Amino acid sequence: MARFFLNSLLFLGALAQPMEEKHVKNCTGTNAVSMFCNSAQAAYKRDFFYIGGRPAKGSSGTITVDQIYVEKLTPTTRYYQENPLVFFHGGGLSGSTWLNTPDGREGWASYFTKRGYVVYLVDNNSIGRSAENAIASFPMAAGSASETVMKFFTSPENYETYPQAKLHTQWPGTGADGDPVYDQFKKSLIPLTTNFVGQENALRTGGCELLSMLGEKAFLISHSLGSRNPLLLSNDCPEYIAGSINLEAATSPFWSYAEGLGGYAGSPWGLTNTPVTYDPPVSDPSELESVSVGNETLAHRNCYLQVEPARKLPQINKVPYLLLTGEASIHITYDHCVIDFLKQAGGKPEWIKLANWGIKGNGHFLHVEKNNLKIAGLVEAWIQGKAYNGRKFSSK
Repeated sequence: MARFFLNSLLFLGALAQPMEEKHVKNCTGTNAVSMFCNSAQAAYKRDFFYIGGRPAKGSSGTITVDQIYVEKLTPTTRYYQENPLVFFHGGGLSGSTWLNTPDGREGWASYFTKRGYVVYLVDNNSIGRSAENAIASFPMAAGSASETVMKFFTSPENYETYPQAKLHTQWPGTGADGDPVYDQFKKSLIPLTTNFVGQENALRTGGCELLSMLGEKAFLISHSLGSRNPLLLSNDCPEYIAGSINLEAATSPFWSYAEGLGGYAGSPWGLTNTPVTYDPPVSDPSELESVSVGNETLAHRNCYLQVEPARKLPQINKVPYLLLTGEASIHITYDHCVIDFLKQAGGKPEWIKLANWGIKGNGHFLHVEKNNLKIAGLVEAWIQGKAYNGRKFSSK
């Protein structure tokens, strides 16, 4: 019997062959799913958890609502960096956005685990693997239409709806329908809830619970709409946070900008939809008076700031804050408003306009564009500066 099993193993081993012996001509986009396409990602150990949540009565009995999915990636290196990194995706995406790029290059999760960081990828409440059981309370909107994605994110240079769009050069491929990289990317755009208040409240509870369990202060890294989360957690549990790093933060104060000029009211608590701590205190968002500041042009939008004397944000200001903005992104037209608002509220935010660092041509998706690892290196330098000496990060 033993000889039979040994012979069987030898036979199966003879059938196996090294992966490199099979040649695949095209590993672009979805084609990379082939078992013979090599991965550009670093090795890591993987675990997942569900954090937060609470029991609620459903039609069939007790269900769990408000939980968040957290994926833990542990480096295979012998030594770890002192501070873990917690990543928050943007609207209409999931934590998968950090794993690899749509054309198969190394993603930020791989970049940072390879450098010894323990990485946590969060699916925001009601999104992806954090789907919400309280279905009636969390209406969903379809993911971004392809036409919108091309116009504002992946190929804005073809539309020029704002002057800086013509500078966009960093998207891998054409950024348009029919390109294999773009076609892979647009499949990652998933429904998102319109109940921002419920989503923020669930994230606040589960997020602080997560951070309290990590063992060391974490750096929070967010993109776009996900940048509300570091603000909320900085307000609620700053003692667990080493720094807040925000790529193209969709947290414009009191306002959402529309295509062309104008827009509509949003973020009633300044940068968020749910209450944060102000000094003097605020019991209702109607107490926060705002005023339009600056002339509005397509290249440089006006801001809605507090009427002076401005209230301060004592909790949020405890956490070092960094905002990064691409040269060719629509965010370059209004991200200054986030910085101005935080400064007015007593903070000392730092703003990296990538073009000032010689990193040019970027649109909204900094973490997946062609120079994504160069930007990751800039972020890591800021992290190291805060972790080891507390010096302000400066380009000069």
